[in-house]
Amino acid sequence: MSNPEEHIVKIISTHDVTHNVRAFRFVKPEGYKFEPGQATEVSINKEGWKDERRPFTFTSLNEWPYLEFTIKMYSDHKGVTNELRSLKPGDELIIRDVWGAIAYKGEGYFIAGGAGITPFIAILRQLKKGNLVGKNQLYFSNKTSADIILHDELDEILGKNAHYIITDEKESGKKTYIDKNFLLSEIKDFTKPFYICGPDKMISDIFQKIF
Repeated sequence: MSNPEEHIVKIISTHDVTHNVRAFRFVKPEGYKFEPGQATEVSINKEGWKDERRPFTFTSLNEWPYLEFTIKMYSDHKGVTNELRSLKPGDELIIRDVWGAIAYKGEGYFIAGGAGITPFIAILRQLKKGNLVGKNQLYFSNKTSADIILHDELDEILGKNAHYIITDEKESGKKTYIDKNFLLSEIKDFTKPFYICGPDKMISDIFQKIF
């Protein structure tokens, strides 16, 4: 018997966003809704993979005719994202109920590390659509410039308020990290909302040393 909270959905299209990040667009079940920043548990509708659930954030908007995930691929082990890499239009995913606590609470600072940008994509797209971007600031940390997800679109949305921090690009001659000194030098108003998503170490460092 199928679970009423599960939806089997066909992939419509896939396309590369960076060298190791891919967007998946797939059929939206009737009446399926979410808030920008929310996620669901996803598995691949293949034998041996149906119970391998992973959380992914929607990067589409509710009014779009399809759903979208933007997912970093890890090919160094035979896990879910490596299997996702092999999927093509017509293949199927299993999605479930939406969940997630990241929600827009007003103008502030978005701090992301690598694939941690994904919960913010739909939020920023929604703000852009409603002409509500305002003075929101993004601080987006990546190892190299080639790792920056949706660089052009983030520039279009935020303009000069999109700030990119590169941690491991030897050719540039400089390395910067989002740490206490960096934030204290960049941010003047700590009363505004902070939206933070990234590797566990980055998050713990920020909370332990700043908040």
